Amino acid sequence: MPVIVPEKLPAIDFLKKENIILLTKPKNYKKIFCSKKIIILNLMFKKINTENQLIRLLSHSPLLINLSFLSINDCQSNNISSIKHTKKFYFTLEEIYNEYFDGLIITGAPLGLIDFSQIRYWKKFIKIITWAKNHVHSILSICWSVQAILNILYDIPKKNNKFKLSGIFKHKILFKNNLLTKGFDDYFFVPHSRYANFSIDIIKNYTDLNILSVSKKAGAYLLTSNNKKYTFITGHPEYDAETIAEEYKYDSNINLKPLIPFNYFPNDDILLVPKVNWRSHGNLLFSNWLHYFVC
Repeated sequence: MPVIVPEKLPAIDFLKKENIILLTKPKNYKKIFCSKKIIILNLMFKKINTENQLIRLLSHSPLLINLSFLSINDCQSNNISSIKHTKKFYFTLEEIYNEYFDGLIITGAPLGLIDFSQIRYWKKFIKIITWAKNHVHSILSICWSVQAILNILYDIPKKNNKFKLSGIFKHKILFKNNLLTKGFDDYFFVPHSRYANFSIDIIKNYTDLNILSVSKKAGAYLLTSNNKKYTFITGHPEYDAETIAEEYKYDSNINLKPLIPFNYFPNDDILLVPKVNWRSHGNLLFSNWLHYFVC
């Protein structure tokens, strides 16, 4: 089934080339019957890229998705085009405060080296998480937002690695019969790009979450609450083939001296194009979330 997106969203023309069918709606049009209302809180700097990646994953479900976007309205940016894009296509929390949604997706954010208390919109982020407890049926968070929500809900302190964990890592399933992992292979690959450490022991000892999948090198990957309210993904199954390459080059240009991403560039040659080996897992994960946790 198509995903219904705001009129003139850049993803429409971009994803059309991949034979992905998108329907359009005026930004404020909300009554679309027999559809699942999903809203995305997009915290990434390259918002259009992230929109394309997430819409692509949502489009593989047979469910009709009525998609909206949420921003934190005091986010500042030096990118004028990004500001215009957000104002045109995104809602603020105040605009949708009295609405209810079937699902909320919260992206990662390039904030791994910044303490929560130093993040400009931290209080407003907490307000959104508090609002979502009563206004969203199921919440899926990715990478940085996982660490942020674990801090808010379980008071788990921020803990960073010395070097950025970056690359493609092998994972295994711990609970094959969970609905979220239905159809997964015993082992699969996922991109990670973060400084945070998601320790399996900390998750086990300080939360009531179920750990569904882990990686020897990347730690806990897929976590869920018993009531299906929260799904935490510490990696990036939505990433395109060259997303990590772009991040690596950016980190190098600002002199962060990153390590070459693990198991990513062929022969560790940064001039070679990486090959995707995580796409089928990402599609199945989002499809299972929509079918068994959102519905």
